[in-house]
Amino acid sequence: MRKDINITATPKQASDVRSLYPEIAKKLNIDKKRICDIIVRRSSIDARRSNIKVNLSLLVDIDQKELPPKRPSFSYPDVSSSPSVIIVGAGPAGMFAALRLIELGLKPIVLERGKDVYDRKEDISAIHNKHIVHPDSNYGFGEGGAGTFSDGKLYTRSKKRGDVRRILEIFNFHGAQDEILIEAHPHIGTNVLPKVVMKMRESILHAGGEVHFGTKVVDFILEKDYMKGVVLNDGKELFANAVLLATGHSARDIYYTLYEKGVELEPKAFAMGVRLEHPQEVIDHIQYHGKDRGEYLPAASYSFVEQVKDRGVYSFCMCPGGIVVPAATAPDELVVNGMSPSSRGGKFANAGLVVEIHPEDLGNTSDPLVGLKYQERLEKLCFEEAGRTQNAPAQRMIDFVLGKASTTIPKSSYRPGLTPSRLDQWLPENISSRLRRGFELMGRRAKGFLTNDAKIIGVESRTSSPVRIPRDMDTLSHIRVKNFYPCGEGAGYAGGIVSSAMDGERCAEMIAQRLKG
Repeated sequence: MRKDINITATPKQASDVRSLYPEIAKKLNIDKKRICDIIVRRSSIDARRSNIKVNLSLLVDIDQKELPPKRPSFSYPDVSSSPSVIIVGAGPAGMFAALRLIELGLKPIVLERGKDVYDRKEDISAIHNKHIVHPDSNYGFGEGGAGTFSDGKLYTRSKKRGDVRRILEIFNFHGAQDEILIEAHPHIGTNVLPKVVMKMRESILHAGGEVHFGTKVVDFILEKDYMKGVVLNDGKELFANAVLLATGHSARDIYYTLYEKGVELEPKAFAMGVRLEHPQEVIDHIQYHGKDRGEYLPAASYSFVEQVKDRGVYSFCMCPGGIVVPAATAPDELVVNGMSPSSRGGKFANAGLVVEIHPEDLGNTSDPLVGLKYQERLEKLCFEEAGRTQNAPAQRMIDFVLGKASTTIPKSSYRPGLTPSRLDQWLPENISSRLRRGFELMGRRAKGFLTNDAKIIGVESRTSSPVRIPRDMDTLSHIRVKNFYPCGEGAGYAGGIVSSAMDGERCAEMIAQRLKG
């Protein structure tokens, strides 16, 4: 017999649910010896008051001799001789689409411009140590996409788009921690996710699918309104029964190519700003009411949303115990992002603090690439402010609000190094003025948040795609081009690992439905 139960525990009790057996038995009105096992379904911290609690949702097995398996299992049949589908991009949308196509009896051919996880590490190291950005192998491009080396957060609000639990179980099946199945804000960590991504690739290959690295799509084979295939960087033409585009939002050359081919695109809202870094102990003291977090509480996080001059100013991709990393995808750009290892044990906390930008804010709304060009200009300006290196421009937080120069910058996790800069002067006014006011409002909500022990680092610009590739919402294919399935963040229909993965699965299902129908 299995029963559901919700219980509130102290952080120490939650760290070992066996300590809760007496309390659970009392709540169920049974002898504790009848409890065979406890499965934690959900765990969330309630830190609204100084007496911090953990809310647990449990499955309690009672009087069972044989317990059901705890780990999920998936089977991928041989599709080596099945009809093929081209997938452009090996990020979460592309990888999950590939696995779903295999389940549905189709053969995925995954084309990734970047390198595999192992070789990609060398190019990422070159950014940190030599300030060299490889245009096709970096934090944005390569096996697993941007998420592989930038955190692996698995939280999403897009629950209507698919089965979130299924996505988490597939990650877990391929080696991610069991904890992701129970945490309210699951997180794999940049030290674990590369191994998970490699195992997903192995599943695709073992089933007869194909994964090709260093294989860049440079053109599309488009006849009238029908997508027949792609042209590769070696000049080879590749044809398939469908083309699924899952490039992510940093593949700007893809947008330009589609635009030149006459494929309909449209501008969409996005956000840009800075990466804000605090000492982790500052955030812990704010969120845990002045207390040290101790042995049983995790590194604290935060989430802020303010409205300033009719635009949202909000925190994005918060990384407790994490580091700030260089995320440019071209040698003449400077972009920053954040990530955390699975332990979240670093000395610093960072988050993107960004301002909502609408196409009409930028002038020429008839140009579908207006937001993309705006991003490019600011990233190149940031690179110039850094002396044409990856030493990111930085300013103390209060100095930014007061419009003062920072003569020194506090220690940071950003390895290439920081350069003191007046971000308040060179960031566009529509961003800097709103950030300034947003910081003031956040400082009022959380005493100690607005501090010169924190620094802002420029520029955080890759929060989401500034372009949407419109598609038919019934078939998920392009609204004008048949046989062409744009999906994930790059298509403008997802934001983050989980929503991209769900979107990839949905597109795979639509392709299978059409091909088998």
